[in-house]
Amino acid sequence: MKSILIIQTAFIGDVVLATPVIEKLHETFPKASIDFLLRKGNEGLLVGHPYLREVLIWDKKKGKYKQLFAIIGRIRRYRYDCVINLHRFLNTGLITVFSGAKETIGFSKNPLSFAFSKKYPHFIGEEQENIHEIDRNLSLISHLHCNTDRRLPKLYPSLNDFKKVKKDEPYVTISPTSVWFTKQYPLVKWVEVINLIHPTTSVFLLGGKPDVSACEQIKNRTKHNKVEVMAGKLSFLESAALMKDATMNYVNDSAPMHFASAMDAPVTVIYCSTIPAFGFGPLSTNARIVEYSGFLDCRPCGIHGYQACPKGHFKCSEIAANEIVVQ
Repeated sequence: MKSILIIQTAFIGDVVLATPVIEKLHETFPKASIDFLLRKGNEGLLVGHPYLREVLIWDKKKGKYKQLFAIIGRIRRYRYDCVINLHRFLNTGLITVFSGAKETIGFSKNPLSFAFSKKYPHFIGEEQENIHEIDRNLSLISHLHCNTDRRLPKLYPSLNDFKKVKKDEPYVTISPTSVWFTKQYPLVKWVEVINLIHPTTSVFLLGGKPDVSACEQIKNRTKHNKVEVMAGKLSFLESAALMKDATMNYVNDSAPMHFASAMDAPVTVIYCSTIPAFGFGPLSTNARIVEYSGFLDCRPCGIHGYQACPKGHFKCSEIAANEIVVQ
């Protein structure tokens, strides 16, 4: 095996959960050139990755299909021995089928999987409770004689990343937002969480530029006097480096949870509309899960959740702050 392409063009967390595939392929084929295709905006996750030759970027927002055909042409010129598609949707199925690779591998849920050389099932549900998304991803390379035992995801912040975020006092991080509203613990509840954190412990609010406003609202409402909004100021890898040395990282069921897993950093994950049994849970050595303790016949309402509660009550977010912060 001389050249391999991995495809994962979904969200930030999906790319992080694909990184064990890179590690395992490198172990089995140490001389192979490994490339990774992702969506524009996520490339910062893999900066400086020691086992990747190149990161290919598909801009889905600017001439999506023009870019798609350009990517297919570029991939065909690379003449990969193997293309491994972790994404389960049509467009990456097209990339895989028309890649010209000798071997094409993906999940049977992909609409074009009938044309792949190898396809594997992808189960999500409570009956698959012990199967993590990392296990599902690694199943795609089981026939390549790779060791598919579960491994933590892995990110590679640089020394400069660690230097930029180094702190001399104890601190926690909070990543209060999510792409999906029903996966997001309410902002007013985050204020209550922060008010329970020891006053000598600094609190850093993380997120991207779109999250700055929400973080500012939280900071302005809290009584804690050591809260700093870092949203929009740090790269993905700088955020991961900051999370590494935190005494605790408080997150939703969202990408920062996977950053914590990738750094084996302590993490407390709050589940509102989703459940850990879907197989996307935290893998850090020190990981806590906090979720709605009552019964709701509408929970879970979906793998990703929704932009608003389908029932209009969002009761699954009714989790007390003192359940989250352990004194």
